[in-house]
Amino acid sequence: MARKETYTQLIKTEAKHLGFLSCGISKADFLEEEAPRLEEWLHNNMHGEMHYMENHFDKRLDPRKLVEGSKSVISLLLNYFPAETQKDSNAPKISKYAYGTDYHFVIKDKLKRLLQFMQEEIGEVGGRAFVDSAPVLDKAWAAKSGLGWIGKNSNLLSKQVGSFFFIAELIVDIELEYDMPVTDHCGSCTACIDACPTEAITEPYVVNGSKCISYFTIELKDQIPNEFSGKLDNWMFGCDVCQDVCPWNRFSKPHNEPLFSPHPELLSMTKKDWEEITQEVFSGIFKKSAVKRTKFSGLKRNLEFLKAGKPLNSN
Repeated sequence: MARKETYTQLIKTEAKHLGFLSCGISKADFLEEEAPRLEEWLHNNMHGEMHYMENHFDKRLDPRKLVEGSKSVISLLLNYFPAETQKDSNAPKISKYAYGTDYHFVIKDKLKRLLQFMQEEIGEVGGRAFVDSAPVLDKAWAAKSGLGWIGKNSNLLSKQVGSFFFIAELIVDIELEYDMPVTDHCGSCTACIDACPTEAITEPYVVNGSKCISYFTIELKDQIPNEFSGKLDNWMFGCDVCQDVCPWNRFSKPHNEPLFSPHPELLSMTKKDWEEITQEVFSGIFKKSAVKRTKFSGLKRNLEFLKAGKPLNSN
């Protein structure tokens, strides 16, 4: 028992040392509560064109099918809340998480270092690192591990730090001390539901992914449906509306991860700069950014859609 306690403390201390906001641990087991919810969400086609969501259904719900011999899921949060945002209030907007270096690279490196530390300090530890790139229900695991609760906007929320953070996991084959979930603190608040420009939050705790602005501007490869013209609230990559209005985000503090600092030109670009952006400028500013996912052609499509729809805060 004492050994489990010692190992758990070691891991949590090192996670803090590596810059993670918090670390919670839960038993690698079947996600019983999430199974019917995920099934219904997929059945109602709320994933739109994100067909990868249909794959590996059993692995999404049971980490033991994903990582052989797994016993514990270590969930980690990494803050990305920026000290400054885009200066031109009329400029098309980019989600705060995409200001700096692509989080996949930043977090993967930290997870590798944490696993290496565990192997050095504990001995033989087998496991895999996951950053939003495999069939892992990261919000469910983070909630199980006591790092927050899943809010009405389906994001993980924390009383201490809000929701502007990334979630990642190490699934490992050793037993550790497990944390308890926390209670839901959304109460009667409906700020996120009321503010969603496309009414993607169809009911509390249910988001229709195929109506979400992030889906339209990042995931959707076809043309954005005309019915959403003028409803994208000037977002050209991602959307932060449901987080910006969440009362718990008044506790967000700027991150201290240098790699998440934006490209020097990014925040000062004007509406005109964005409308006239070239492939060269795009490649320079977003060289290591998550925005590369949408490619130059995708960003241009989004910008043109915003322009045609005369977004809410255009001149």
